[in-house]
Amino acid sequence: MKRFTCLLCAFMLLALTACRSEKEPDPTPSAEVPVSAAPESMEPLPTPSPTPAFYHPLTGLPCQEDLSGKRPAAVMLNNLKAALPQQGNGQADIIYELLAEGGITRMLAVYQDPSQLGLVGSVRSARQYYWEIAKGHDAVFIHAGGSPEFYNTKNSRGLFTVDGVNGYYSSKEAGMFWRDRQRVAGHEFGFEHSLLTSGQAITDMLSQRELEEHSEGYRYEMTFTDDGIPAGGSAAATVTVPFSSYKTGVFRYYPSSGLYMVEEYGGPYIDGNDGSQIGVTNLLVLQTTYVIQDDAGRVKVDLKSGSGWFACGGKIVPIKWEKGGAESQLRYFNEDGSPLALGRGKSYVCVIPASQSISVE
Repeated sequence: MKRFTCLLCAFMLLALTACRSEKEPDPTPSAEVPVSAAPESMEPLPTPSPTPAFYHPLTGLPCQEDLSGKRPAAVMLNNLKAALPQQGNGQADIIYELLAEGGITRMLAVYQDPSQLGLVGSVRSARQYYWEIAKGHDAVFIHAGGSPEFYNTKNSRGLFTVDGVNGYYSSKEAGMFWRDRQRVAGHEFGFEHSLLTSGQAITDMLSQRELEEHSEGYRYEMTFTDDGIPAGGSAAATVTVPFSSYKTGVFRYYPSSGLYMVEEYGGPYIDGNDGSQIGVTNLLVLQTTYVIQDDAGRVKVDLKSGSGWFACGGKIVPIKWEKGGAESQLRYFNEDGSPLALGRGKSYVCVIPASQSISVE
């Protein structure tokens, strides 16, 4: 009994000691260095910005997926006043605008990842030079009809394009195009301004045709930089770009967003899907020769080389450009011949007659 009592006391003493060690700190002074006297190496370090996994091929913006091997889609968009607003133009990575005939323009909207698109339209007819620009991106060309020159090239060379007026993709069964004369709420459109497609239809078509990947050896060669403001550039808060007596584009720079907001026909150039105004980081204006080639006023455009201007960040500089062959990509150069670097973001490329001059304020 006495032995049991001793053991019981020993256990109680151990338990008491354990409890005290948990609840009462050791009165011995800490050997830790006071915060005020901590060496520099112990100061909190700034959190480094994560390195982007990939960069978008057409905009240079960071992205989480490697899109460099993916083939883009290029869609012909109607730009008559009666056809506005367009749809899906706000999601284009690059917009090219050129004259079609009679002073009117059309856009070629290039989309690196059409799976993210909603409705796109209205889709209109092709011209040879729009196809040449699309080919420079190794893009699948989407249109609704075309000029005799374009069809001669398409048929003689056996080109694949996605046509909403002639061929398989113009059929209802293909599910690629459809007409909607009320395609934008509050608007009633003529039949010729009603043809639509969509990101889903484009994505399905690319998959079915096994056209998701670039042609072997293709690489888009554009260079982008975090600060695309051209060195030595002149102030360019507003750039006015005349195509003809019918169409003039206006680009107004907003420092708060770092974008040029686009206007045409005296008002904002908007996306009919959500009503947003189109804004771009890079504005390129290329001058070249337009020659009328038929009684309908259709034109031939020289895309070999020329001069122009580049605006970014509220500054503008003269540039040179070249394309060369019909299937080559457009390349841009500073006046000293060095490659031009664009700012990270979307681009708008205006191709105007050499007889027209821009104005800058």
